[in-house]
Amino acid sequence: MPQPEPAPKPLPEPIPMTGPLFGREAELASIGRFLGVVRQSGDVRMVRGEPGIGKSALLTAAAGLADADGMRVLRAAGSQFEADVSYSLLNQLFLPLYPEIERLPLALRDALTVALGFGEGPVPGALLVGNAALLLLTTIAHQAPVLLIVDDVQWADRPSAVVLGFVARRVKGSPVGVIAASRTGTESFLDRRGLTEAAVQPLTPDAAARLVQARFPDMAPRARQRVLDLAQGNPLALVELPATLAGSPRPRAGQSGVVPLSDHLQTVFANRIAGLPDATRLLLLLATFEGSGDVRVLRGLTGLADLAPAERAELVRVDDVTGLVTFRHPLIQSAIVAVSTHEERRNAHLLIAAALPTDPERRAWHLAAATAGPDESVAEQLEDASHRVLRRGDAIAAIAALVRAAELSATAENRTRRLAEAAYIGAEAGGTADATTLLADARVTSLNPAGSLHAANAAALLMINGDGHVHTAHRLLAGAIEIGDHDWRADDPALDEALHTLLMLSWYAGDAEHWAVFHRALARLTPAPTDILSVLSRTFADPVRTGAAARPELDALLSTLAEEEDLTRVMRIGTASTYADRLGDNREHSWRLVRQGRDGGAPRRQLSALMHLCLDDYLTGRWDEAEELAQEGLKVCTVSGLPFLSWYFLYDKAIIAAGRGRTDEAVKLADEITHWALPRGVAGAAAIAHHPRTLAAAADGDFEAAYQHATAISPAGVLAPYVPICTWVMFDLVEAALRTGRTAEARAHAAAMRTARVATLSSRMKLIQHGVDALVLDSEDAETRLEESLRDPAAERWLFESSRIPGPRQSR
Repeated sequence: MPQPEPAPKPLPEPIPMTGPLFGREAELASIGRFLGVVRQSGDVRMVRGEPGIGKSALLTAAAGLADADGMRVLRAAGSQFEADVSYSLLNQLFLPLYPEIERLPLALRDALTVALGFGEGPVPGALLVGNAALLLLTTIAHQAPVLLIVDDVQWADRPSAVVLGFVARRVKGSPVGVIAASRTGTESFLDRRGLTEAAVQPLTPDAAARLVQARFPDMAPRARQRVLDLAQGNPLALVELPATLAGSPRPRAGQSGVVPLSDHLQTVFANRIAGLPDATRLLLLLATFEGSGDVRVLRGLTGLADLAPAERAELVRVDDVTGLVTFRHPLIQSAIVAVSTHEERRNAHLLIAAALPTDPERRAWHLAAATAGPDESVAEQLEDASHRVLRRGDAIAAIAALVRAAELSATAENRTRRLAEAAYIGAEAGGTADATTLLADARVTSLNPAGSLHAANAAALLMINGDGHVHTAHRLLAGAIEIGDHDWRADDPALDEALHTLLMLSWYAGDAEHWAVFHRALARLTPAPTDILSVLSRTFADPVRTGAAARPELDALLSTLAEEEDLTRVMRIGTASTYADRLGDNREHSWRLVRQGRDGGAPRRQLSALMHLCLDDYLTGRWDEAEELAQEGLKVCTVSGLPFLSWYFLYDKAIIAAGRGRTDEAVKLADEITHWALPRGVAGAAAIAHHPRTLAAAADGDFEAAYQHATAISPAGVLAPYVPICTWVMFDLVEAALRTGRTAEARAHAAAMRTARVATLSSRMKLIQHGVDALVLDSEDAETRLEESLRDPAAERWLFESSRIPGPRQSR
């Protein structure tokens, strides 16, 4: 019998890490060269890397090198708890420059002063704020080169990110440098396109071993190897894992012991935090929510005597020069919040709010975070904050504040008024003449409920057409629908229109929570939802579970197209047909909408029709036409001022590029979709972007990557609810699973397809189901069913699927 392993000895206290960074010689040399270029002509680096990989350490090293070289260093970091406070990151960066701001030309000085909250004045345009920031930096750079260092850009507030991107694109020719770091897999409102990127890689095995040896010189060789295996070159993991692995059993045979590294590290920090005194945990929670890290602020909140245990536990550092408390890693802040109770979080927000009498915007948001039910006093402060932030030119943040104020309103009248004002601001920010005319009287729509609903509907559309977050737009519209004076009559035009928009926003959000809000509203309609809305709610939302049952009603709608004169109904019937594979029945009528748009008709209907034609062209092999129409769609989006629809055509171009073997182009287009979607909360588009990545990876023969992208849409063995694109990668997932040795996963996915009866959705779904079964079942019946499907005349239409699904004998 195998002997049990001896109990491991407790690890000694680690030696504090001081001195040079291990294994980062190449990166430090690169930083030195970068700073040399900055001194001469300016330069930019966008740094990306996994949590704990050492981005912040390299930024600190860059700051030290720049400072030693006589440069002026300005640092800031995004905070997930201040992402809704407009210009908060820019305020961090430029606070030391207040005297220089005062010396700017009057118009630019006033623009920057108002934007940063240093003074009152008219709303400054984004271009004016950007130019003011650029002039400020290039002016002070005459005295000494300037280096901007921004960490955690993924949490930067939208206006600051826009200004930072504006500056980054214009520093060439001036001794100004920008380094901005963000986590891999995240996006922000800082447009990275065209900016030089650098990825921070894991430490080499040799460097990782040297780091562990330096920190834990007495660690047993076997324990050291386990740490090295688990950490995979992640410096933070190399330092933090040893303490948690001491005394823990090794995985048994057949067990991988693999836990996602960020989850593992957060657990490490959570365990360490749980052992701290209550007063220390409160102080850390306050520091997390307060955001600035200024010891003077924290001392005023609760005193600093209780910070020592956190310093000794190496969770925070206090800079004696700047007087700032900084967390060793953002995962620590996430862990602090995770282990806190609701009442602890509430009290922390109240303490911070009480300490901010001269910062009404931040005070209002902290009070709102501490408030669970109606509170008119807090709602009034949020409303006042919305007006202040609007004067700084940030309409999106103003809308978010008004929506939250409406949620906290004590009376229906105040809730209505605030939602209507949010609608007005949103529509006004969109800048289109039609929306401005429609919403001219929106501020008094508490007397006109239908007008309020129209206002909210238009505002939601305009928000997502700009930089607004889809969750805020959804809440705005859902709130307006809830309080509308329509008695839930299905034939109320304003209500019907608003529900169509809410359906689209729910699809954009792409999760069950937002769809539940829509379905609750739909269920209240009397006597029943209108015909198109009823079908759309089943074929478009979650076709795997509800699409087949709606087929008779969809057939009835399709039969009306020839005589249908309402072109909006024609457009929406096309949308209802998408995941039921009935776009072919719409082709003639989609062309009618395209021609009408080309002749000066509504661009929104033209764009929807172009989308439908592109998708049908992709499935039926008309790829030349698909590429031409996708290019037309992008042009119409630009000319008509509807940029939020552009991603559809990027997707169309991406799947065609992948199908034609232009895999780099496909991935680049998919990345462009993701860059647009994630900061706005458009999870539906972010999921769809994995489809061309799946196709491109398979085309390159990289079936491991194909599997990862397909399962990012929906896990193996699951057809994810409210992710209808999962039906378009079913075959890809199963094929990639088989080619990477995941037979169990392939069979589980095929079984999930059979359980969901996806074959009843359409002849294309039937062909895919039979193709998958032939791959995994290895039976004569499966082969026969596939052969019959391929001979079925209906399958001839699906040229793409039928050409890639192997015949019965090939599938073995």
